[in-house]
Amino acid sequence: MLNIIWPAFIVISIIYAFLSGNIENVSNGLFDSAKSAVELTITFFGTICLWNGIIEIVKRTTLIDTLSKALKPVIRFLFPEIKNNKKANEEISMNMVSNLLGLGNAATPIGLKAMETMQKENPKKDTLTNSMAMFILINTASIQLIPTNVIAIRSSLGSKEPSSIILGVWVATITAAVVGITAAKILMKRF
Repeated sequence: MLNIIWPAFIVISIIYAFLSGNIENVSNGLFDSAKSAVELTITFFGTICLWNGIIEIVKRTTLIDTLSKALKPVIRFLFPEIKNNKKANEEISMNMVSNLLGLGNAATPIGLKAMETMQKENPKKDTLTNSMAMFILINTASIQLIPTNVIAIRSSLGSKEPSSIILGVWVATITAAVVGITAAKILMKRF
């Protein structure tokens, strides 16, 4: 559906710009937008490479075991079905740490691996387990202590205080996580 709506908007905008004599503004806007997109991509690329490298180093050291042990009580509460699966616990821990650092793009590959690991133990392959549903919820709420990607975007767009959103991000993500986890735990008991 969107592959019909967006091209329609673009065609209508170009026709309107042509009829109103603003076609030059549309042309300038296209090139300015392309330039901004490339600059933003380069900024993101650097940030993603840095944090993916750090995550890879963490995976190869004993730090992953330390993080897994620190998050064990939280993971046991959120994911009681996988308490004996060390690999799933490690992948979930890395995903949660990546999200806490605001590295949604770095957390995605680890999150996909965690879902694959949980799917292997899923007795009904066409239905999510409670742990899988909770994992999706945790990733959607994505509690972030340092919203790295958002700060990078704000910085690349010339914000004078790119990190001024941290308090708002804390409130929003913690509230979303608490409400989501509470609702999920209640619904898991009923169904």
